[in-house]
Order: sequence, then C-alpha cells, then structure tokens
Amino acid sequence: MAKRKVIWSAQAKIDRFEILDFYNKRNGNKIYSQKLNKKLGTAINLLIRHSEIGTKTDYQNIRVLFVSDYAIFYRIKPRIIGNVTIWDCRQDPAKLKIR
Repeated sequence: MAKRKVIWSAQAKIDRFEILDFYNKRNGNKIYSQKLNKKLGTAINLLIRHSEIGTKTDYQNIRVLFVSDYAIFYRIKPRIIGNVTIWDCRQDPAKLKIR
C-alpha cells in the first residue's frame, strides 16, 4: 500500500500553533514545546504507516489518537490522512467541535 499524505486542516494548524505557543509563553522558552511538537510528529508518522491505529469516534469517519494530554482527530481517505483538530483533553469537552 502506498503511503498516505498528511493534510492539516486550517483548524488543526491553529490548534497546534496555539498549544505550542502557550507553552513557549508559560515556560519562557521553547524546550517543552519542541519536545511536545516532536511527540506529535512521531504520532503523525505512526498514522502514516498504521492509519487505523486510532480509536473510532461517534463522528462519522473520524478517528482519534491520544498523545499525552492531547487528542489528534483525523479522517482517513484513500490517499490522505486529514487532520481535523488537535484537542487538549484537559479542556471542557462541551467546547470540542469537530467539522
């Protein structure tokens, strides 16, 4: 099977930036943000090879992969993995919006 390409939604890009930026500002340096970004990247690379590793959700055609305190919501298509959003699981779940 050919490798799938990862496509980041605009929302997923914003989510990732905001999460990393939060830790940059809170910690006063980029050390933790870089470690977290590497963890997220490793998880995405795992999805490229094993796209169905995530758990099915109540949302149609959406799966979730948990990385530390974060949930990566994604959609599998024949040649792509579409990242829908990255969610900090410590937030109020009522605020989670999947499109």
